[in-house]
Amino acid sequence: MTEPTLIFHNPRCSKSRQTLALLQERGIEPEIIRYLDTPPSEQELTVLLRQLGLAARALLRKGEAAYKELGLDDQTLPEQTLIGAMVKAPILIERPIVIHNNRAVLGRPPEQVLDLF
Repeated sequence: MTEPTLIFHNPRCSKSRQTLALLQERGIEPEIIRYLDTPPSEQELTVLLRQLGLAARALLRKGEAAYKELGLDDQTLPEQTLIGAMVKAPILIERPIVIHNNRAVLGRPPEQVLDLF
């Protein structure tokens, strides 16, 4: 049995909406995780980063007010601190993220998620 396809989605984000539409146009109906409403735990985010093959800093939205407020531009902060900040302020998590068969891709650009299929 294959795992369901998941999308970490923010309906207010155009890239997130474009990625979801792209999947649906191809007959893929992902399970939608509205991560701002139900943020991932530290453990889930750690697994997600491993699936993406990214360090936590690469998944941070540096333009968000919370990024400056929390002092996340400090390059000496450890990975766990950055992950903890994203759990507490999920707006900091870059989106959309699509997960399929234990692999994940950031939908920037949206077409990038097609590499999973």
